[in-house]
Amino acid sequence: MSDTVVRLATVEDAAAIARIHNEGIADRIATFETEPRTTVQVAAALVEKGDRYPTIVVTRDREVVAWASAGPYRNRPAYAGVAEHSVYVARKARGSGAGRAALDGLCHAYAERGFWKIVSRIFPENTASLALHERCGFRAVGVYRRHGRLGDAWRDCVIVERLLGDGAAPSDRT
Repeated sequence: MSDTVVRLATVEDAAAIARIHNEGIADRIATFETEPRTTVQVAAALVEKGDRYPTIVVTRDREVVAWASAGPYRNRPAYAGVAEHSVYVARKARGSGAGRAALDGLCHAYAERGFWKIVSRIFPENTASLALHERCGFRAVGVYRRHGRLGDAWRDCVIVERLLGDGAAPSDRT
């Protein structure tokens, strides 16, 4: 049985986070990004986000196998409690519960920081991510049609949200 830990990421996790992110970029089903991330870029982002926008990692036997992170949804004061997130799972850990652990950990950490909503956009073809989000209490609220291009193809995005803390109905609270 492996030892699974969910915790806040540190700069020491940057290489593993970059590796997992780059797998997602290469798969072309999770992001519009096409350029691989470097350890230096990830480390800088972790420092810049600080404690307000932490990244969560899931480790198994001390190896990072999944991560989830968020940033500001918009910079207007009305949206100060809304964060836009991403979650990535190493190929070898997909389907093992690591994504759920990362996403649940992220929701918990952001609720503790006073956020009332977490949102994301997911390619409709990414059925694993859509199912993960549904299991973690997110709901689909619509579809952006032709939201962006990935290579030569237009991509739609399913918009998902989860209400947290004071923003959630009593039955939805984290």
